[in-house]
Amino acid sequence: MARLFGTDGVRGLANRDLTAELALKLSVAVAHELGSSGTSYGGHRAAAVVGRDPRASGEFLSAAVMAGFASAGVDVLNAGVLPTPAVAYLTARMDAEMGAVLSASHNAMPDNGIKFFAGGGHKLADDIEDAIAGRLDAEWERPTGARVGRIRPFPQGADFYMEHLLESVPGRLDGLHVVVDAAHGAASHVGPEVFKRAGATVDTIGGDPDGLNINDGHGSTHLERLQQAVIDRGADLGFAFDGDADRCLAVDADGNTVDGDQIMAVLAVDMRERGTLAHDTLVATVMSNLGLLQAMEREGIKVVQTAVGDRYVLEEMRAQGYTLGGEQSGHVIMLDHGTTGDGVLTALAIARRVRAAGRPLAELASIMTRLPQVLINVKGVDKDRVGEDEAVQSEVAAASAELDGSGRVLLRKSGTEPLVRVMVEADTAERAQQYAERLASVVQERLAL
Repeated sequence: MARLFGTDGVRGLANRDLTAELALKLSVAVAHELGSSGTSYGGHRAAAVVGRDPRASGEFLSAAVMAGFASAGVDVLNAGVLPTPAVAYLTARMDAEMGAVLSASHNAMPDNGIKFFAGGGHKLADDIEDAIAGRLDAEWERPTGARVGRIRPFPQGADFYMEHLLESVPGRLDGLHVVVDAAHGAASHVGPEVFKRAGATVDTIGGDPDGLNINDGHGSTHLERLQQAVIDRGADLGFAFDGDADRCLAVDADGNTVDGDQIMAVLAVDMRERGTLAHDTLVATVMSNLGLLQAMEREGIKVVQTAVGDRYVLEEMRAQGYTLGGEQSGHVIMLDHGTTGDGVLTALAIARRVRAAGRPLAELASIMTRLPQVLINVKGVDKDRVGEDEAVQSEVAAASAELDGSGRVLLRKSGTEPLVRVMVEADTAERAQQYAERLASVVQERLAL
């Protein structure tokens, strides 16, 4: 049976895959798994913070989640439209036993999802998610009378979150001109507003959510409008968030993209200089560009690599006490200030570095050179044999030897499809394409179903 929880909560087509009925059952199960002390109806009662992005379906899905919590005896703080990292922060700040955010991140508007947080604003471990899924159809005693949970508006949550951001990234941004693309998403208010409070001149695009336009031609997956806006308005730099603002990509004054790897490089050096980069170590995934590894080696900063997914980055950071990690996609985790990737926090930290250094973002980002990277998805193959097929592994070894430190090869099996991802980096785009096609051909020939 397919696992209910994916890599980042429960997600699907709203009102088909993700229904109000499922949302209600999930929140009841979460209440029982995480809030047993509160649902015992004695002494302290469990609490939950609930937020959402502006998708139209989030209106009825968040109502279902809150109804489920309250019916299980959990008090609910309804934070309304806020970024995912804001809900994580508020769950910790309000000492709530659990949190929930309704969002499908960068997905198109018809999709939606539910992410749950445990106390402290931490993402749930796999075994907790499986335990929650196992409770969906369990019998339970329903509280009545004064024992049911109460649902209360929590509008001050936005201000609490922005205060937290400004305290986490001290220093004024006066004189800096910034364009913010909020993707018509969860950061449409708090993203531009926090930059204004920090003293920056702010132009906003993608900041008018209507429930239907989230991620539509805007945000971190559609940078073209931000690039043009930065150039047209003579801004110093620009930032693009995704729908729930847990990721951020940047654009320099000339309209060039600054991706997650470059952002991490800039922040790693900044934090190392300020003595806040724990163990002088950055945590990244195996998909980060080789140029990042080379740049960090020149700077004397160690890079620890994990499997792809910000949850694996976070696990490694928490286990070893590291303070900075992330992904090329723009998920950046600053563990001193948050428990998950936070696009607005990342943008503020980059802007503060630009302002404090008195140097343009393009110059700061030039600390690393992105090697050309080619990714080919080979479909219809036995992905589980990719690591043991002798011919495939021989070809990988040969390509790696020929690249001889000027590039690298990575083969990854998909977690959900009969598919192998072939990634090659090389000193030229032509060489990267050549080696990627060569390896993809061998994978197709040897592993075809």
